[in-house]
Amino acid sequence: MKKTITTFLLLLTMTAWSGMAAYAQAHKADDILGTWLNEEATGKIQLYKENGKYFGKLVWLKEPTDKVSGLPRTDKENPDAKLKTAPLIGMVNMKNFSFDGKEEWSGGTIYDPKNGKTYKCYIEFESPTKLKVRGYVGFSLLGRNTYWTKTTPPPQK
Repeated sequence: MKKTITTFLLLLTMTAWSGMAAYAQAHKADDILGTWLNEEATGKIQLYKENGKYFGKLVWLKEPTDKVSGLPRTDKENPDAKLKTAPLIGMVNMKNFSFDGKEEWSGGTIYDPKNGKTYKCYIEFESPTKLKVRGYVGFSLLGRNTYWTKTTPPPQK
């Protein structure tokens, strides 16, 4: 009886892993295109393709204006003084990602306007409508994940 249960559990585990592997391998490079809501639901990022690379642009903010001035929010945390007055909406904050042919978009960077820092980054699907975005310093072990939810279909060609 124990042998039957063990065999059943082993087969069940292998089936689950093979299903996940099949999903991971099913991606096409442009599957990432579209608009994504960040984990905090405070911003939407449009992922697009340009010259074979993938980029992300901030296209919506829950709070688009500064509470004090009433003007559009700007990149006030940017270390470059010339960019501190640049509007957040329309900002390209993800740059130069490449698809590995299987399941990951990597080799790019992500800029966090909350702290004015740029991080190395990779992106992969967590589910058909959820992305795992990992920003890190140096090695990917030294970073954090955030999860984005798909809000629109990709642009039609």
